[in-house]
Amino acid sequence: MPDISIAAADGGSFGAYLAAPSSGTGPGLVVIQEIFGVNEVMRDLCDSYAAQGYFAVCSDLFWRIEPGVQLTDKTQEEWDRAFALMTEFLGQFEAGVGDLAVTLAHVRGLEGATGKAGCVGYCLGGSLAYAMACFTDSDASVGYYPVQIENSLEHAGNITKPAMFHLAEQDAFCPPEARAKICEVLGAIPQVELHDYPGVDHAFARAGGQNFDAGAASLANERTAAFFRKHLG
Repeated sequence: MPDISIAAADGGSFGAYLAAPSSGTGPGLVVIQEIFGVNEVMRDLCDSYAAQGYFAVCSDLFWRIEPGVQLTDKTQEEWDRAFALMTEFLGQFEAGVGDLAVTLAHVRGLEGATGKAGCVGYCLGGSLAYAMACFTDSDASVGYYPVQIENSLEHAGNITKPAMFHLAEQDAFCPPEARAKICEVLGAIPQVELHDYPGVDHAFARAGGQNFDAGAASLANERTAAFFRKHLG
């Protein structure tokens, strides 16, 4: 599958990985990266969604800092670099959401695309999926173990289209009080579907990761697949 270039709303352009369905037609899906960049994990996810019938695009959100980042979760050095990149990215969070918004428009305009398009994000991408649900016209948004969204729940009232969030009960980056606050606010919004996964930690769905839990990952992925079939199909 090809790497493509997308024009940013504020000038310049950024790279993205595109995986297309074998049928040549289908809805669009913006796959939002973790803190490790558009690495093999994210590309494999795009390929998996393409196999389900979607045009799946994962944009390089760190391009303003360092284009082409591809880290793993296997060494402390890479973890340190990933957290440093995330910290710097959070200082330009709105620009990042803007990049995702133009990615959403781009995937809607691909030849063979149906015009329906949503997003799915993991970790940092899960938080960005929440932002997409609040601030863009994403037709359906899914966030896996979003972090720090408890600090921006005042925007949750902006959610008017279907959204789903997968929460890890033992998430080291989302303590119980934060998760309770998220559940209280988002659980009151009719368009939002919440799922809590007992006994698992952050990144339980990252295949090959330290916290990977096959049972929880399979259940979350099945729910996500059914959600997108319903709202993007």
